[in-house]
Amino acid sequence: MHIVYIHQYYCNPGMAGGIRSYEQARRLVERGHTVDVITTDITGSHGKLGWRQTVDDGVRVHWFSIPYNNSMSYARRIRAFAQFMVVATTKAASLKADLVFATSTPLTVAVPGVLAAKVRRVPFVFEVRDLWPEVPIKMGALRNPVLRGAAGALANFAYRNAKEVVALSPGMAAGVVARRPSTRTTVIPNAADMAMFEVAPEAVQAFRDKHEWLGDRPLIVYTGALGAVNGVEYLVRAARRMRELDPDIRVLIVGHGKEWEPTKQLAAELGVLDDTVRMWEKVPKAELPVILGAATMSTSFVRPIRALWDNSANKFFDALAASRPIAINYGGWQADLLDRTGAGLVLDPTDTDAAAELFVKHCRDESWLARARVAAHTLAVEQFSRDLLFDRFAEVLDRAAATNKRATATKSANNGGARSDRPAAETTATAGVESRS
Repeated sequence: MHIVYIHQYYCNPGMAGGIRSYEQARRLVERGHTVDVITTDITGSHGKLGWRQTVDDGVRVHWFSIPYNNSMSYARRIRAFAQFMVVATTKAASLKADLVFATSTPLTVAVPGVLAAKVRRVPFVFEVRDLWPEVPIKMGALRNPVLRGAAGALANFAYRNAKEVVALSPGMAAGVVARRPSTRTTVIPNAADMAMFEVAPEAVQAFRDKHEWLGDRPLIVYTGALGAVNGVEYLVRAARRMRELDPDIRVLIVGHGKEWEPTKQLAAELGVLDDTVRMWEKVPKAELPVILGAATMSTSFVRPIRALWDNSANKFFDALAASRPIAINYGGWQADLLDRTGAGLVLDPTDTDAAAELFVKHCRDESWLARARVAAHTLAVEQFSRDLLFDRFAEVLDRAAATNKRATATKSANNGGARSDRPAAETTATAGVESRS
């Protein structure tokens, strides 16, 4: 099968960011499929207008330079989304395909996906990584009624034209079905890359020895975006109280985003920067395993907004892959997992002093840490391993493609056996949500 895979912010392990699309695409190639990824070079470092092509483990990746970062104004970001929507539509429609797959965000990637699928008369499968426009509306980022209506219409357009939808959490799937009950929706969360996070004890010890500020002290880490949704200042405020309770505990924040400088400034104002708290710029994904290997505990945060509980943050699953306890400050399906298994802590959404007390207590409790590590590893192996979740992903694509083949066969039979290279008909997707996370 030839698959056109549209992801505006695709990353490979040599880049800083999530590698879900890389891992899924390369596994599709391993199974004998041809995959063309359409994406952007957000750094703008190549500077050359037009498309360039690379190959990642057999996956053809088509890059178009469109600079983007979280520090851009809202209008500039919208412009980047629109620009990619236009160039990706043209590119996707020009490529041969048996199936078109597009993954959000932004929601605008649905447009090139749907249009290319219609041009090629093949199935379209859509992946929902964040529930739009519900999340930006709840955060107050999308206030204009006209823009809200347009975003809602775009979501309806994507779901209506998708043969199937993949959602990264049960809450996202529920949001899809609430808008379009007839859309067949399957929950496939982010995954734990077990092999990537296998780190030799010697490498971990070398990392600790290299940094005098760390040594053999307990280490709490945050890795990932410092954006408007994350609220990483929560950890900085908790660190101030941690220093009072246990001055040896160290906090390491590794990432990037619009809130990087405000978070760093807050740490300086509270007197914990370059003491209790260290902040490092983003690193390639391949460098995260040793950092998590050295961690006593990992973390994931969102601002206290109910709509954000449905996230499926990579950092949560990276911690599981590294067999590290994870602390979160939100409820929802991940909190339920931690409560049920003991793989980490669920912190109060706003009380950073209470969070600090829990951090201090559990970072020194070797018995609890050992149990939590085992629980995290068990979750990674039994529920969230990349190979396990990829099998589910492949089933969705195979099912969508098979639906199209049946439509082709039916049309051929109705035409008295005449062959048709391009099926025009689509069957109605089966309703319901398949959640096995």
